[in-house]
Amino acid sequence: MSFAAFSKDFSSNMITSVENQFITKYLPQADGDAVRVYLYGLYLCQVAGDFDAATCAKLLKLSEQKLVEIFSFWEECDLVRILSRSPLYVEYLPVNAAVGRPKTVRPEKYAAFNRELYQILQRAQKDFKPYEMQRILEFLENNPMEQQAFLLVAQYCAKKDGDKLSCSHILNKAAKLAREHKFTYEQVEADLADFHTRERELSRLFSLLGICRKPQENDYAHLEKWAALGMEDGAVSACAEALGKGSLSTLDALVQELHEKGAHTAAEASEYLARRKEQANAVYKVARKLGVKVQNPRTYCEEYAEKWLERGYDGESLSALASLAMKLSYGFAEFDAMLDGLYTAGIVDEASVREYCAAREKQLKLLQKIQTACGVIKKTQSALDMIETWRSWNFSDEMILEAAKRASGASAPLPYMNKLLSEWKREGVQSPEAVPERPAPSAGAQYKSEAAISADARSERERWYASRRAAAQAHADRAARLARQDAEYVRAESAIKKGEIELAKAEVFSPQTLPAVRERLEKARAARAAALGRLGLSDADFVPRYACAKCSDTGFLPDGRMCDCYNPD
Repeated sequence: MSFAAFSKDFSSNMITSVENQFITKYLPQADGDAVRVYLYGLYLCQVAGDFDAATCAKLLKLSEQKLVEIFSFWEECDLVRILSRSPLYVEYLPVNAAVGRPKTVRPEKYAAFNRELYQILQRAQKDFKPYEMQRILEFLENNPMEQQAFLLVAQYCAKKDGDKLSCSHILNKAAKLAREHKFTYEQVEADLADFHTRERELSRLFSLLGICRKPQENDYAHLEKWAALGMEDGAVSACAEALGKGSLSTLDALVQELHEKGAHTAAEASEYLARRKEQANAVYKVARKLGVKVQNPRTYCEEYAEKWLERGYDGESLSALASLAMKLSYGFAEFDAMLDGLYTAGIVDEASVREYCAAREKQLKLLQKIQTACGVIKKTQSALDMIETWRSWNFSDEMILEAAKRASGASAPLPYMNKLLSEWKREGVQSPEAVPERPAPSAGAQYKSEAAISADARSERERWYASRRAAAQAHADRAARLARQDAEYVRAESAIKKGEIELAKAEVFSPQTLPAVRERLEKARAARAAALGRLGLSDADFVPRYACAKCSDTGFLPDGRMCDCYNPD
């Protein structure tokens, strides 16, 4: 016996610690008397002095037999161990020790529960095996969920799964509710009611999307995600209707797009989707005319169609302009640049677009005739603009074709035509009969623009310097070729390369061999020098001797300026 003890006053001020696992796992399934007995016994474990079972039963207003029954119940839960029943002596066990240990399930405790569960299974035409029933009872033993709440879960699963009902599904659903601290009948009923609502919403979305299956557990995560984004159910339904067919993933992408655009209500979604559809239709119309394949129109809508429609272009106008752009081999970027020019010029409404397209068609037909007269000419915007300019000079198509016939021998027909028509305009020539006779353009006497003349001069300069560099390199190549034909030079050159490698290794791995390696290398270099002297060569002969030391025959100084050594004469 210890020589020291707490006084009664000290003991009355102490704290009795109750493990949380007792409160969460065991207290909900025990009645009030059982909890009172467990807690008072836990208190007595810390208080010194004699306190027998009779005194405890009298204090708690229970019979001794009832006291024994209660401690027997806690023994079945592995929370106490009864060492003696007469007199009663109980040893308390830690709650953690009960984790994972088999619990004794009392059949009479679950008689009513089993009857109702069997009725649910019979209606579902299912029959659980004994070990499956045991798993269900063990779940109830280890979790504070009410029996009626669990039966509600079983009814929900049976209704949802039908003949595919499984014990695992019921337990998984019940475990999920338990993790969310939903143990009572009212809590489970509220959760399942909300679940039914979400199930109906998913089924409606599935119908709109043409999905022919029942909603699964992981499908509900999409609804939770959309709700977290602030999307109304009507907005999500509008997205599903707009898609017409697809999967939850494609619907999720569209809902995410609406969220990024700030469309969360049904009205905002309908407005945005209508605008989006109009933009997509415009993209597809233009793409078909241009011969461009478009899989996802969203990028084209954001980059092009949204701007086009905001500027006032409608689908028919865009289609007509795209037909014209197709003849010019335009893509989306070129077509967009063309529309920028038209918008700047004020060509937006249907009438002005129609007038513009008609004028361009006439220019294209004239351009085809020009091609027939003077050869292949690319159909470009600049070519059409040039024809428009000639017409603004009051030249008829007949005069323009006359210029085309006279440019048939030119390497650049359009610039030559422009030169002729400019001269005729200055001289006041307005009919083919009044055109003065001039020799037809030839390869030696053809019109060249300033850009072409500059390009020719640049090419001539590059050829001149390339010739000088080639001559210097050829001299060095001759010297190298002559040296390689000499056997002694080749042996010496090979020995030098081998010696340089050995020298590098020796400096790192074997410094003691450095003198011998250096000596062999010097002998090889001396042999190479002797071979070059016999051939009348030096190391300088292997390096190109450029005529200009300032630019090394490149035409440009190190600072980027052109060298003054250029002299083609």
